[in-house]
Amino acid sequence: MFKLISTVVTRDQIKEYAKASGDFNPIHTDLEAAKKAGLQDCIAHGMLIMALGSSAIREWGVQSVKTYDVRFQSMTYPDEPLVLKGQWTDEGAGKGLITVENEEGEIKMKGTFTV
Repeated sequence: MFKLISTVVTRDQIKEYAKASGDFNPIHTDLEAAKKAGLQDCIAHGMLIMALGSSAIREWGVQSVKTYDVRFQSMTYPDEPLVLKGQWTDEGAGKGLITVENEEGEIKMKGTFTV
């Protein structure tokens, strides 16, 4: 298993990601709109969580990723502590797994990568 990486996605990061991506869906940045949509709070963009995953893969020492496939499992809220976990499934073939979960073990994203 690779070293665990802990992080927190802030409201400011979510707003900056909205600007960078052009995804201004108000459920990401407007609390009232998020609540009107039935959410408890704004939610982070799934692609922001995916980007955290790719950063973790690089931090684990992988220089070149050939494939990176993920599935989002549950929503990520601002200021929610996250843990990124990874491991090789077949190091010789360059295949690995990655998960992003909160401190309670709720999986936010899981996926595979090859190098």
